[in-house]
Amino acid sequence: MERYNKTFFFYGLSLIIPWILWFIVAYFSHLESYDSSINFLMSVLGILGLIAPALVASYLFLIDKDLMKDLKNRIFNIQRFNAFYLVITFLLIPFSIVIAQLISVIFGHSLSQFYISGKPTFTSLVYSPWFILIFAPIVEELAWHSYGTDTLRRKYNLFTTSLIFSFYWVIWHLPLSFIKGYYHSNVVAEGLVYSLNFIFSLFVFVILMNWLYYKTKRNIFTAIIFHLNANISNEIFATHPDSKVIQTGLLLLVAIIILKYDKEMFFSKEVLN
Repeated sequence: MERYNKTFFFYGLSLIIPWILWFIVAYFSHLESYDSSINFLMSVLGILGLIAPALVASYLFLIDKDLMKDLKNRIFNIQRFNAFYLVITFLLIPFSIVIAQLISVIFGHSLSQFYISGKPTFTSLVYSPWFILIFAPIVEELAWHSYGTDTLRRKYNLFTTSLIFSFYWVIWHLPLSFIKGYYHSNVVAEGLVYSLNFIFSLFVFVILMNWLYYKTKRNIFTAIIFHLNANISNEIFATHPDSKVIQTGLLLLVAIIILKYDKEMFFSKEVLN
């Protein structure tokens, strides 16, 4: 774990590069009109911003053979898979959104939320929105849970690590809220309550994801699957924003229970590899 010592280098470049690229995209997205070449440029800049943290992480692994050895072990060692936590990884988020929608029906919302339209709630420039929903968690977690989480865990306990990263992740997403038609800008347009819910949900989500990540011995695929499930589950239904607020509350209860009964993992400085 001591080899994960380029914290500021990793997080600095992983923020600056996407911010520059995405704010350029945001500027273009608000032009009254633009031709196909600008549209293509926006798509390229958007993807480059998304994969930038993974590229920074890749560089750090390539220049350190010990880190690369650790990475390969975490990817290819099948003993790191744990059936119990794998089930939780697959089912927790989908189950929570279904329960949240059922609760919302009690308070007057429609059962039409369970309609599977096959159309995400946001638009994309060139790529299919479904491609973005699937591609984003893969490349993000190849950065956040290959290098990012462990470089913070080297200095802090898991709870503090989760809070620091969650705050960083909120800031990292900020330029996306200015891109016209994109998911994050749609959340902002829905109102302050839903914007705050998105921010708070990231903190809860990170605590749960990091818990599963370390319970499966730093298995990167656990983080990818959990993140992927969250993206798809929250877009596959015609979910009302109020249901997403309820979902955050449900996941918060789960997180509190985990923090209480697994407090040694979260509040001890010792790292379990």
